[in-house]
Amino acid sequence: MNWNIVEGNWKQFKGEVKAQWGKLTDDHLDVIAGKRTELAGKIQEAYGITEDEAEEQIKRFELHNKDKDPTHFA
Repeated sequence: MNWNIVEGNWKQFKGEVKAQWGKLTDDHLDVIAGKRTELAGKIQEAYGITEDEAEEQIKRFELHNKDKDPTHFA
């Protein structure tokens, strides 16, 4: 998953992120703005997990969405 593309298409992509991590608020999503490191930090905060756990969740998310074009997310 190319996070430069995600960042550039964040408005379309954030619905997928919200579906995966429902505890993230709209304010969190605005701060994340498509940045992978911000996403990891907000997942840690919202779910009370370690950095390694957040990274593993993001890796699984990336694998699941690797072939998706973020410009087609609703």
